[in-house]
Amino acid sequence: MSPVRRKRSTISLLVPFLIIALVFGALLWNKYRATWMINPTPTVQHPSGKRTVVLFFVADGSRLSREARELEECADTTFCVKETLDELFYGPLGELDEALPEGSVVNAVRIEGNTAVVDVSRNFVDEMPAGSSAEMLAVYSIVDTVCINFPKITRVRLTVAGEGKVVLEHLDLSDPLVADYSLETAPKTSNGTDVKSLKHDVTREKP
Repeated sequence: MSPVRRKRSTISLLVPFLIIALVFGALLWNKYRATWMINPTPTVQHPSGKRTVVLFFVADGSRLSREARELEECADTTFCVKETLDELFYGPLGELDEALPEGSVVNAVRIEGNTAVVDVSRNFVDEMPAGSSAEMLAVYSIVDTVCINFPKITRVRLTVAGEGKVVLEHLDLSDPLVADYSLETAPKTSNGTDVKSLKHDVTREKP
């Protein structure tokens, strides 16, 4: 065999081996890079399935106070508000006192833009303790609970057994109410008397 033919035959044999070597080399390189390259996308931490809500109850008989509670995660705002208020109406688990009249429950919740319409049972009115302070604490325990847990809701309108124009002895509930977190504190007068109690006594004495 001539040297030229021998050379061509050798080249013909080398070409397939070179191609195979290149393919395996590329595969090994990709595997090595995938193993050692840091993934730039952080791992997404899935929620635990729980949400923490803030409920407002009564402390010292004169002011609202917060109690945290864990509930199941939910996606529908209307359902979430109803479930949160059901916990509020269920009552405190700690040392705080009930803010709402005995036997009252939430009938339904409706969301209208930034307003939550909360319909409560007739017991809310019929069993309401006498005095403006009791009314304020009961009403704003609901309003503050909704607004603090659902920031997109800025107003709460209370209806009673489907009736929209509700007027308590001292509070008119016909219009939506905004949260009032100042009710968490009970300011004192110079002689130590509770301001809210003082206002409550004056209100009761009006003819």
